[in-house]
Amino acid sequence: MNADEGAGAEESVGADEAERLSHDASMPLTAHLEELRSRLIKSAVTVLLAFLACYAVAGWLIAFMTAPLLRLEAAGLTVIGTGVAEAFFAKLKVAFVAAVFVALPVLLWHAWQFVAPGLYSREKRYARAFVVYGTLFFLLGAGFCYIVIFDVGYRFFLEQYQQLDIRPAIRVSEYLGFSAKLMLAFGVVFELPVVGVFLARVGLIDHRMMIRHFPYALLAIVVLGALLTPPDVVSQILLALPLTVLYGFTVVVVYFMRRKDTGTDEGDEGDEE
Repeated sequence: MNADEGAGAEESVGADEAERLSHDASMPLTAHLEELRSRLIKSAVTVLLAFLACYAVAGWLIAFMTAPLLRLEAAGLTVIGTGVAEAFFAKLKVAFVAAVFVALPVLLWHAWQFVAPGLYSREKRYARAFVVYGTLFFLLGAGFCYIVIFDVGYRFFLEQYQQLDIRPAIRVSEYLGFSAKLMLAFGVVFELPVVGVFLARVGLIDHRMMIRHFPYALLAIVVLGALLTPPDVVSQILLALPLTVLYGFTVVVVYFMRRKDTGTDEGDEGDEE
């Protein structure tokens, strides 16, 4: 990168910094709180509308959620309800979780718009990518949980009944609540690349820092796998492996993103330093 390009980049950064500070100065705390209130109301309305639509197909959603359990065909397995209103509350629960998935793009959009005033103008243009990739990786995480973790995890739990020669009668509300928490947790965890790229964009991390802290990240991944999966080694590995791959993928993306922004390779950076 020549001197003119460097000077132009510095002027651009200086202009962006001045713009951001000017915007922050023009928005007092009350304005930020009002903006937060507005975004939360709009998000709540979106979830409510999605909930009403999902409640109309709650029966199909419950069948979809219980399919991973029932297809294991464990001896004596039944899904039961033990309360008068349990079926109704089960429909409410599954409709609400589905509504979060349906409304996710809008929720991510409002989240980005709330933090956008504190970003540089060149960073604000990534809103669409944040929404698209945030939604994509969330759905990938939830899908991985539904296809892989449910099969391995529920098979492990049902084997415990068989070892005790007890017929499993699973309460539908407890099952739906447990399954929904797992899917939401995996969806959030799979947002790692999106969060990593965002932090790199605002200058809080880079690929060197991520490589240097990889042992700590690996320890956190192992602990997270133990917390989110059934207490068996196979399930923990099934979560730890994709998270490790996602971490490595994030490092690669951040590296190439930095090269594209600076227009230099590692050798040039080393010479400059």
